[in-house]
Amino acid sequence: MPITGKAIAPLARAELPVDTVALARDLIGKLVVRELPEGVVSGRIVETEAYVVGDAAGHAYRGMTPRIRSLYLERGHAYVYLAYGVSYMLNVSSETPGIGAGVLVRALEPVDGIAIMQRHRGTERLRDLARGPGRLAQALAIDRRLDGLDLCRRGPLWLGRAVREAADVGDIGTSVRIGITREADRPLRFFVVGSPFVSGPRWLNTR
Repeated sequence: MPITGKAIAPLARAELPVDTVALARDLIGKLVVRELPEGVVSGRIVETEAYVVGDAAGHAYRGMTPRIRSLYLERGHAYVYLAYGVSYMLNVSSETPGIGAGVLVRALEPVDGIAIMQRHRGTERLRDLARGPGRLAQALAIDRRLDGLDLCRRGPLWLGRAVREAADVGDIGTSVRIGITREADRPLRFFVVGSPFVSGPRWLNTR
């Protein structure tokens, strides 16, 4: 159901858990809002992955470099990177400033600006507009220019919550993360059970 931009309140940084795992779970049901010249696009987060402190699968494992500086910002900032030279990935920084950790936003349920998403993605199939992090970034026109952006205030890209909707998002499942080889057995992926907008194989999305 569409929500107008005025009915979405930005998330305050104080609302965001400091702990990476808690943040990954807490972001389920929140909204990602993208303000574009052609209109406002938004989607409800239905899938996340936590990349915690000391995580061998995380970009910060070997320490800070200029490329990953945004991952070390105060919680609630965008860390955007290009994966395999093909797809951009949207992450939310976590923990306290100077600590490299974050949450990968893996999938959205489209809410506002669906026609814009469809044009960006080249498909009309609602389920496939933002199911998976690469599709999500394409649907919302997210790239490295948004890296380091403060997601806790209105702007080109921000996090919000619907002010007139119930907070219940349904059952939240947990599983191992997708597409990694290091620390692959850790249950650090969170998703809305039964949502058709969640990525990954069906067997992984039933817990």
